[in-house]
Amino acid sequence: MRGGRHTMTLREALADAAARLAAAGLDEPRREARCLAAHLLGTRPGILLDPDATIDAERFEDLVARRAAREPFAFIAGRQGFWTLDVAVSPDTLIPRADSEAVIEAALALIPDRATVGRILDLGTGTGCLLLAALAEFPAAFGVGVDLAPRAARLAAGNAAALGFAGRAAFVAGDWGAALSETFDLVLCNPPYIPSAEIAALMPEVARYEPHCALDGGHDGLAEYRRLLPMLRRLLAPEGVAVLEIGQGQAASVAPLAAAAGLHFMGVDADLAGIPRAVKLCRDMDARLFAKKPFGSTAVGS
Repeated sequence: MRGGRHTMTLREALADAAARLAAAGLDEPRREARCLAAHLLGTRPGILLDPDATIDAERFEDLVARRAAREPFAFIAGRQGFWTLDVAVSPDTLIPRADSEAVIEAALALIPDRATVGRILDLGTGTGCLLLAALAEFPAAFGVGVDLAPRAARLAAGNAAALGFAGRAAFVAGDWGAALSETFDLVLCNPPYIPSAEIAALMPEVARYEPHCALDGGHDGLAEYRRLLPMLRRLLAPEGVAVLEIGQGQAASVAPLAAAAGLHFMGVDADLAGIPRAVKLCRDMDARLFAKKPFGSTAVGS
């Protein structure tokens, strides 16, 4: 709170905040300042259009200080949009990213008859965003989300309840699918895939604040795929499919790991930036699911 003032005008607050955020190295400091002000002011209609409106100086400066320290805005706000949903986030989870929506798009393309999916598994569920987005699209499905961190599993369960999916989802703490005995029509996963040596060089919002256990993929970024892929054949129903997120340039490495685990590689789909992002796998290429449905670009090598 500057000069002991309890309030300041929005014009003053935004100018001061933008200068501080620019000095902290943020690319769009004015937009960032307005986002922080909008978060603090809530839903007051048109308030950001009135430069003479007042804002709580102490509370706003606390938000600015957090963002200037490069804390992600999603953690400050406590929420993030993903697919058609809005989910709660915390430092126990990765922040959902638009890149990961490629996983949902790939699943929908693989299974055009959405009523055929009865059971969905999301390994490393985090906020639950992948599972909950899938449940929104596959109306007959029940989902299970697994996360190594109990607090992440509890957060995901809270998101399911808030979004009306409590009766269609269960969340547990566990090591990938090691403790599961069921099989699933659709398995989703966003494993850690950043090589260990590269984490420190990531943008500060990621390197300082997001959980390293959800980022660190070992020396080559593939350590968790080596653990995860051998479980998938057991977890997939005979006609089931799995869609896994990968890092840039990793498809050529993941494909032989999947083959060694007895899985069939059906290609990889790109995200909106054109980066190959969603690897598609199945247990049996001649399964009835694939024989009776057209898949077009989802064939091997797509």
